[in-house]
Amino acid sequence: MEERSVSSNSEKKSENRSLNVVRPFGPSIASLKMPGDLIEALNQRIDDVWNDKNFQKQANHGDRLIGNVTQEFRIDKDTVQSSGFLQFLAEAVKQWILATNKKTITTFEALDVWTVRQFEGEYNPTHWHSGHISGVGYLKVPTEMGSTVQSNKATNRNGCIDFIYGNRTFLSPSVVTVRPKIGDFYLFPNYLMHTVYPFSGDGERRSISFNAKIDDEIYHDFG
Repeated sequence: MEERSVSSNSEKKSENRSLNVVRPFGPSIASLKMPGDLIEALNQRIDDVWNDKNFQKQANHGDRLIGNVTQEFRIDKDTVQSSGFLQFLAEAVKQWILATNKKTITTFEALDVWTVRQFEGEYNPTHWHSGHISGVGYLKVPTEMGSTVQSNKATNRNGCIDFIYGNRTFLSPSVVTVRPKIGDFYLFPNYLMHTVYPFSGDGERRSISFNAKIDDEIYHDFG
């Protein structure tokens, strides 16, 4: 399966042209850009936590989660609210659901927001999330993430995320590979499996993710 961009192929745009909705397989995925000031505010808060050794011990949940990464910790509710991240998520999810099934959500409840600080050789195995809606955005990405062992490889997946759904059949691939870029943000249903590959070289691959609930009747509407 070659690397694909989720901002191309089968694509339709919502009224806000900054948010794209695609259905490369069953579930739709939304892609959009995070504002620069939001990226800066979130990075500053994460750096502050990293430098606060006492808070770091309380916040770090990496040893209890599935990923093999240096640090994975929850972002406090005050930061989620004051940075504007909560508003960004709520508006983006509202646009995504409206563009996908023409329904308007009236409920958006962020359950968890967390960051993953990933360095050379680290990875996140295939998993899925809780809640109704999930997403991931990129706050830092290494300039180079290493080369493949064989120089003739068509696709270098170092540091990429794979979204996985269903079986591979004719004209229906089951994997979409996304190469992270700073500011890129993706929304997807909680059940969509995904995995993150390791990379080689210097630098940090820093992401921020969330789980949220929306209106039960919209989430359970399969029409």
